Amino acid sequence: MPNLTAFLTAAGWQDAARTPLAGDASTRSYARLRHPDGRQAILMQAPPLPDDSTRRFVAVDEILSNWGLSAPRILSGAPDDGLLLLEDLGDAVFAPVIKGAPSLEPLLYGAATDLLAVLHRHTAPASLAHPNAEVLAAMTEPAVTWYAGPTKVRQKSDESPNAFSALSAALLPLLQAHAIPARPVLVHRDFHAENLIWLPNRTGPARTGLLDFQDAFAGHPAYDLASLLDDARRDLGEGIRATVIEHYLTLTGLPEAPFRAALATLGAQRNLRILGIFSRLSLHFGKPRYIALIPRVWGHLQANLAHPDLTDLADCVARYLPEPTPDLLQGLTDRCGTIPTP
Repeated sequence: MPNLTAFLTAAGWQDAARTPLAGDASTRSYARLRHPDGRQAILMQAPPLPDDSTRRFVAVDEILSNWGLSAPRILSGAPDDGLLLLEDLGDAVFAPVIKGAPSLEPLLYGAATDLLAVLHRHTAPASLAHPNAEVLAAMTEPAVTWYAGPTKVRQKSDESPNAFSALSAALLPLLQAHAIPARPVLVHRDFHAENLIWLPNRTGPARTGLLDFQDAFAGHPAYDLASLLDDARRDLGEGIRATVIEHYLTLTGLPEAPFRAALATLGAQRNLRILGIFSRLSLHFGKPRYIALIPRVWGHLQANLAHPDLTDLADCVARYLPEPTPDLLQGLTDRCGTIPTP
């Protein structure tokens, strides 16, 4: 990769040893670089232009850093080539840290909540996308076209357009009522335990390092709390959810009832979308490991739908979206990597 070689040479890291790191659901890849002089850094590679995720990462990184939060410092960058050299925040990712030391879970989730409360004191910059209720509703379309059943996925059955229309019609008034704030905040979008780094030697909200924020937009403060609590990859310890919500409300002073309605609404919106995205990652991209996460996402969705304001949406989901039975999950797995995007 000539551009990578030139990039590392210009940055003075051409002789660094490179160790691949686990990636995520995106097309980005990461590697830890160890310089002969002992320094370490993270190399992030993303698809180059016309994809603009690297440029967006740089822009959001600057915003978060200016607010005193622990986004990784950018040591060198070539956004047009999809290349960044980043500060190495270490390996203390929340999820494995908690797995190794469960007693730390309340501390880490408390620190993440502290960070969100500080983040949400700031009004979102005008440079961020500001999705309205219609856009947020449209983002749930993959739940119908990719998840709604292995015999219907991407085949546009007669029921599919009706299903999505009904889902949107039920979700849209909820989003309009609960999810479009008068003062939008910066929404990370993927604020969960595998994108947070524990930095105990720092102070205040800087103790929580941030990753994977290039898709940030302007929206409701409940969105990232829903992301943290409705974690598709892990179950929270007993009492963590209630404690986090109470702590956040205490820190922010937001009225409880409207916030809980927003949390349920945005939780449902996110989990509907995730059902479809995880199905697509298997069916189109050949990543069957995401199928195993679908029952947890479904459970989160059902908990969201139990809010009394979401009764109509709950009825719509029950009518049009199948429960992830073992047969349905096996059907998705059996068709792994077999469905192209038109």
